[in-house]
Amino acid sequence: MNSLNIRKGDTVLVLSGKDKGRQGKVLSTLPRDGKVIVEGVNIVTRHTKPRRQTDPGGIIKKESPLYACKVMHICPKCKKPTRTAHALNLDGTKDRVCKHCGDTI
Repeated sequence: MNSLNIRKGDTVLVLSGKDKGRQGKVLSTLPRDGKVIVEGVNIVTRHTKPRRQTDPGGIIKKESPLYACKVMHICPKCKKPTRTAHALNLDGTKDRVCKHCGDTI
């Protein structure tokens, strides 16, 4: 299983593809596939049938997963896209750290 440097709730910048330059919040991660689902990015159209009477049918637009290597984390403090470094704390736990400002993410 692959581990991702990006987690649910992080703000990311899309580096390539049709949504290049757009920012969004990570809704979920798929570490086994190496993909993430970002809010408002990589929107696809699905023609769905209602499964129950209460479910909506028709044409539904939703976010599709995109590869985690195509997004870059945005530091909440300095607001710059950054690669994440890992710092070891005194108690043995690891923190994600911004490469630009050195703040804990």
